[in-house]
Amino acid sequence: MSEIHVLIVDDEEALVRSLSYALRAEGMRISTAGSGEAALERVKGGPADIDMVLLDLGLPGIDGLATLDGLRALQPGLPVIMISAHGDTRAAVQAVKGGATDYLTKPFELDDLLATIASTLATPGPVAESDGQRMDAGLHGQSPAMCTLSAAVQRIARSSATRILLLGESGTGKTLVAQALHAHSSRVAHAFIEVNCAALPEQLIEAELFGSEKGAYTGAHQKRVGLVSQADGGTLFLDEIGELPLALQAKLLHFLENGSYRAVGANRASNADVRVVAATNRDLAEDVRLGRFREDLFYRLNVITVDIPALRERGDDVLLLAEYFARRQALEEGVEAIRFEADCLAALRAHRWPGNVRELKNLIERLTILSPGRAISAALLPAPMHGPELASEAQALGDQLERAERELVTDALSRTAGHKGLAAHLLGISRHALKRRLQRLGIER
Repeated sequence: MSEIHVLIVDDEEALVRSLSYALRAEGMRISTAGSGEAALERVKGGPADIDMVLLDLGLPGIDGLATLDGLRALQPGLPVIMISAHGDTRAAVQAVKGGATDYLTKPFELDDLLATIASTLATPGPVAESDGQRMDAGLHGQSPAMCTLSAAVQRIARSSATRILLLGESGTGKTLVAQALHAHSSRVAHAFIEVNCAALPEQLIEAELFGSEKGAYTGAHQKRVGLVSQADGGTLFLDEIGELPLALQAKLLHFLENGSYRAVGANRASNADVRVVAATNRDLAEDVRLGRFREDLFYRLNVITVDIPALRERGDDVLLLAEYFARRQALEEGVEAIRFEADCLAALRAHRWPGNVRELKNLIERLTILSPGRAISAALLPAPMHGPELASEAQALGDQLERAERELVTDALSRTAGHKGLAAHLLGISRHALKRRLQRLGIER
């Protein structure tokens, strides 16, 4: 985590000194502000070099929530970790809904803070969305596949590329990747417009995309501003691009090639500067072969391609995500978070997740609502995940994984004379992740 620049915003001088010392010891650069006003002046007036903000909720003057709103207005993609007082659940919920990347409750351990910082930096930041919801956490992960994806998203977002194709199964997080590409780009101050090509009626989709003049067709009682125009200067996300009708594919190709389009019923063409991100879970090359998708449009979109891994390809990320969603859902519901017993973790790890991250998130939401604060065993999972054969298989796999994990952790600790930080580095995981493993495996420090 070297060279990360963190702005600490808190009026408790002792805590600020302690955090500053600890984070500098980790190789980070530290700036501080004792109030929300000072923090906003620092971000507004200083160089744009702040990588992350640790923001206390209970500030004098303008409070943490108002400061969060100000930070998001100044730098929409800036990660903000909120620090709340013990029991201040309602305010933490507001912070999360307001766009905070994560939160910590006082008092917290340094390992927890470092793990939260690492997780936040590995995940594209929050995006201002039209419905006011914060970006989902489905891109969290420490697997090689997700590290590769995160690095690719960062590079592509800052590039001049305006035609990007996202490929991945349903539920893998294509919308989140599109949002991250926008949030980390120079277009972040402009609109992010999402269009589900499969959800729009075929007879209206052209008018939705390119707009229409009054009286252009039956029912067109007033002029309609198209989504392309609304996205001018920003990003247009075309989800389910494979469902776009062939007739409209030609018009989209024309727009992609020269940036001009004609609204339905208009006499003159208009222009828009838009980054187009398209996504599909279909095999477009096969659709081209079958005549369902234009070959020229396919090659126009297929310049920069991002493959999003399925959840089953992400290893232990499923466990990391399960814990994350459990904590988030508990905060949303105002209840105690569910916990996972060893057989449940084994079943989660063994499941194939055909619905990917969306399936996992929905499962955790259901379990939190039905069994708040409960220790979840495999028996409480849906039947397909804990049938006799699968349960036995999952248990056997879990036993093998635990033995292998115990050997690796023990060997790493032995090589580093019991130093957790060095052992975590040797294993390629965070110190917080190692701490969880030591607790779960029952290995004494």
